[in-house]
This record gives sequence, C-alpha cells and structure tokens, in this order.
Amino acid sequence: MKTATYTNRLLKTAFSWLLISFGTITLTIGQPVTSPVPAALREFRAAWVATVDNINWPSKPGLSTAEQQEEALALLDFLKDHHFNAVIFQVRPQADALYPSDLEPWSYYLTGKQGTPPHPYYDPLAFWIAEAHKRGLELHVWLNPYRAHHPAAGAVEPPSLVNKMRESVVPLKEGYWWFDPAKQATQDHAAAVVMDIVKRYDVDGVHFDDYFYPYESYNGGADFPDDDSWRAYTAGGGALSRGDWRRNHVNQFIERIYKEIKTAKKHVKFGLSPFGIWRPGYPEGIAGMDQYDKLYADAKLWLNKGWIDYFTPQLYWPIAQLPQSFPVLLGWWQGENTQGRHLWPGMNVGRGGDDANLREVVNQIMITRGMLPTSKGAVHWSISSLTRHPLLGQGLLDGPYRQQALVPASPWLGNDAPEAPLVDLKQQGREIQLSWKHPAPDKVFRWVVYYRFGDIWDYKIMDKTAMATGLPDQSANGDAKLQAVAVTAVDRLGNESERTILTIK
Repeated sequence: MKTATYTNRLLKTAFSWLLISFGTITLTIGQPVTSPVPAALREFRAAWVATVDNINWPSKPGLSTAEQQEEALALLDFLKDHHFNAVIFQVRPQADALYPSDLEPWSYYLTGKQGTPPHPYYDPLAFWIAEAHKRGLELHVWLNPYRAHHPAAGAVEPPSLVNKMRESVVPLKEGYWWFDPAKQATQDHAAAVVMDIVKRYDVDGVHFDDYFYPYESYNGGADFPDDDSWRAYTAGGGALSRGDWRRNHVNQFIERIYKEIKTAKKHVKFGLSPFGIWRPGYPEGIAGMDQYDKLYADAKLWLNKGWIDYFTPQLYWPIAQLPQSFPVLLGWWQGENTQGRHLWPGMNVGRGGDDANLREVVNQIMITRGMLPTSKGAVHWSISSLTRHPLLGQGLLDGPYRQQALVPASPWLGNDAPEAPLVDLKQQGREIQLSWKHPAPDKVFRWVVYYRFGDIWDYKIMDKTAMATGLPDQSANGDAKLQAVAVTAVDRLGNESERTILTIK
C-alpha cells in the first residue's frame, strides 16, 4: 500500500507550496490548478410534513412507537435520497404537542387520545431532530399559533386548551375552536409554546403557515366571533377600524416572536408561509382571496419589516393560470423583499404523478432559480405527493435536484465561517481515502468534499457525523485520473470554511 498523509494546520503556517511525496502519490498543497474549484450549489429544498388529521405522519393515530419511527425514517430517508436539505415538521397542529410539554397536552394524532403519550414512551420531536440531522437535513418546527381544536380530532377532550383557556377561545360553526388573537393571554401562551421549543430543542427553524384569523368557511361564512374583545377595545377609547385592530394584534405577535427567537438563539430561523396573494390587484391582473381583509394577515408588512428570515408564500397555482400565475406572484413578492430575506415559495406538487405535473413542478423550480439567483429555494406541499408518485420524485432527482445543495447562508444572522478542517489522505488500492478532523466540531453541520477528475470538478455534501470518505483514483469510465481534492466545513447558518486544494500527481 502506498500512503500519503497531510495535516492541514488551518493555514496558519507556510504550507502554501509544500510538496509531499510518497511512492506513486504526490500531493501538492495549494498548487495552482488549471480549473477553478466551483462552489457547491445553494438552494433550499424542503417539504412539509403535516400531522394534523394525520395527513402525512403518522399515517393514523394509535400506531406503536416502532411503527411511528419506521414511518418517520422512511420519510427522512426519502428526503435525503432525493437531495432535499430540510424538513418542515408540524409539531403543534391544534394547541397540542408532538413532544413532552408542560404547556399543552400530547397530540390526539399520535395515540388517538389527547393527553396520552406514545407507548413505549419516546419524544417524537427529539427523534425527528436527531434523525434529520444524521441525514444532513435541517428541521424546522411548524406550529399553528391560533388553532385550538380541529374537528378531525373528534370531540373536545378534557386535557384540551379549549377547556383550560376558555376565556381565550371561541367556537366556530364548522367544529373548530380558535384562540382570539386580540387576547393578551392568547399571545402570551403561543409565545411561551414557541420559546419552550426553541430553548429545549436543537431546531433549525420555527415556521408558521397561513392560519391567522380563520378562513370564513370555518365559521360558515360568518365573521370571526370576537365581539367581546372588540367592545372592550372601543369602550377603552380605541380608534382603529375593526380590520386594522385585528391586523395590529397579528403584526405585534409576529414581531414579538421574531425578536424573542433571536434573543434566545440567533441562529434559529423564523419562517412564514402566508396565503400566496396579499390583495387582489397586487400585482395588476391578480385575482383571488384577500388575506389582508379576510385573514387579517398583512404579510407584505412582515416581509417589508424583515420580521422573518425566510418567506414562503403559498404559490400553489400553475404558471399559466393567469389570475394567480406562479411567476407573476413570485415576481411581485420579490419586489416587496426590501430587507433581502430569503424568498422560498411554497409549491403545490400534489396534482398527480403524471408527466404534466412533473413538467409543471420542474418548470416552477427553474423559474425560482432564474428569478431568485442569490437565494434559490422552494418548499413542497406536501411530502406525501412526492412519496406516492415515483415519477415525480425520480423526475426531480434526475432533473433539478440531480446535484446536492447547501442551504443558502443567512448573513444577517451571522457570517463568521468555521475554520477549515484538518485533512488526511492515504491510498488503498485503487481508492484515495480521505479523513478529516475539526478543532470545533460542534460548530459544523455539514462537510463538502470537492474532487476533480481531469479538469471536471464535482462534490458531495456529507452530514456532520461523517468524518471520512473514499474516492476512486480514476473516473468511472477510466478516462481521467483523480487530480485534486478538498474538504470544507459548513456551519448551521450555511457559512462555508476556506478550502485547501490538494493536487494529486
């Protein structure tokens, strides 16, 4: 066996032209190369995993712990194998919890009985986080801040917050119970739930979707029943219109959540996924529901103010559907992104598993790449549409997701890149074995291994637990030798270390 070992001491000593030679392998450290090392592709690739009504996971209430975990691992493996890099996991579907909580009861959707933990006991959120991170996936917790009870869970059970916070909730005509956003107790409790998760769990993001004040259909078309709160406001001399008063409560809550997350853990991203249309006529020709006037969600304001780290409007319509055209709406939201936050649209991939849907999804992804070149990305609704339709999943893997991608960096949250890893090499037969160490492994979330056959560079992204890999010393077709390698460290915010190029002769 011919071996060569190089320990990179973080470029702090004069190794720039050091030559190490052992038998048939020669490593030139820092030697100029004929082709530049390309950066790894940056693109946020996520899918929603909904637990409400057992839409995505678990497949039904009452599964055993082993069955729940088996289903979870299958979904996470799918995401990794199809080159996704994030999962948005619903942990609070209806003022309940898919984790042990002193604030809210165990979720009905786990066991079929609210307040009952899984058996044998485990912490589903901790399990999902650990297994996602093992696969190099970010995990963002998805919460519904105002929904207190969903009719899919049956009758309200004794542990429900509907019973414990009766003065803060109202019934809706279609079987829902909703927290009144105007109540201070509502805001305080929801904020406490968010911060409990942020402080206790190693999450990468917190995510809200489009449910603020409820859709009118949830209340039989009637207005939201908050007369008591409104009367108290006007009796106290309040001068806002009812719509502005409602929007103001939601605005204050969104700003509060963002600031509290950043105070506790700055690296945890806050994401919002509102309804895709702000108001009809914005931009010209767009028609549809007015979330500003119906859900009392001024999503444009939140984006303008920078109260989010990533913004995922639900652009669930086809490219050519003129009143709600995907690229037209995306372009308008991009024009409102005055603070330069991530704009990663929500895409509806659930139109079936045929060629037409695959073309639509691929075309939408390519549109995002063209319109959002500095921070590409999308979130897919939902994971079941991908797993149920092999043509769709494989089409993404063969097409726009052929290469792995790093999550785009968030420089407003921090831009100090980690130190470069310490790299060792040796040859074993027809393989080059790479191994590496890092002086601060807790700061590393992913590794990128770059390699060059002839003049062609490629790379692979590895999760933080990987500390070694092997590369063939010749390309698959045998027409080019392995010419150079490099390893970099990437932190939780997507900042990538410097690389040391090791050329092999």
